[in-house]
Amino acid sequence: MIVVRNTFVAKPGQAGTLVAQLKAIATAGDLRGLRFFTDLTGDFNRVVMEHDVESLAEFEALMHRYATDPRIREKAQGYTEHWLTGKRELFRTA
Repeated sequence: MIVVRNTFVAKPGQAGTLVAQLKAIATAGDLRGLRFFTDLTGDFNRVVMEHDVESLAEFEALMHRYATDPRIREKAQGYTEHWLTGKRELFRTA
């Protein structure tokens, strides 16, 4: 199992809006084990979205689907307007 962690630093006042849009995108993409976190300490306006994939091959297929599925792309329209920076990490569960 691989945990995919996407971390965003939202624009001030946009963390809740970003989470709502990411939830809509993730629902359209049918992500497994979906979790959201917002900051209590550390960088302000931080939003973390985690989900699970079985393998790197599944992750690659998911990325392709996110780039090409019209329903997912519609939900994602404009989401980059809510954040300043971000990163993605992949973790193998132990």
